[in-house]
Amino acid sequence: MAQHRLGRLRGALTRFARGRGGSTAVEFAMLALPFLGLLFGIIELGMIYLVSTTLDNATTDAARQIRTGQLQLAGGATSTSFATVVCNEMSWLGSNCTSNLSVDVRTFSTFSSTNIAEPITAGKFSSSSLLFQMGNAGDIVLVRTFYPWTLVTPFLDGSVANLSNGQMLIESATTFRNEPYS
Repeated sequence: MAQHRLGRLRGALTRFARGRGGSTAVEFAMLALPFLGLLFGIIELGMIYLVSTTLDNATTDAARQIRTGQLQLAGGATSTSFATVVCNEMSWLGSNCTSNLSVDVRTFSTFSSTNIAEPITAGKFSSSSLLFQMGNAGDIVLVRTFYPWTLVTPFLDGSVANLSNGQMLIESATTFRNEPYS
């Protein structure tokens, strides 16, 4: 009886080894995971580029209101209202833009003194050092905006994320001299 079972098992293994019917499915299963990981990584990097480009354009457009004196002359501008102006240019991000966007606006006496530290310490974003100083006519102004982007693709966490919680802090900056408005 044991010989008969052993013979049947050998026959089944031999047929399995000779069979080619499922080789395509096995090859696909082996290649699908790396292919999908690469595909999702490319899509995620494209999204990061899209958010970065949109943030650059929105920051430049909103900073123009500081450069021309529109916000200073209107009075009552705050970092929150400025963030709203930036987020209006990035409306495709949805309603969480205003709550996630951080703004840093500073004035300087010379262009060479506009070198300041990043607000990331030990992988954490700290908004405590951010200021909102629009300056007066002729002042040199540095406008920086920060938007944390949550990464979805797991293998990008280690290579792209600059925050410890698996997020990438996307930053935009523009420096200019305020126009001589009155």
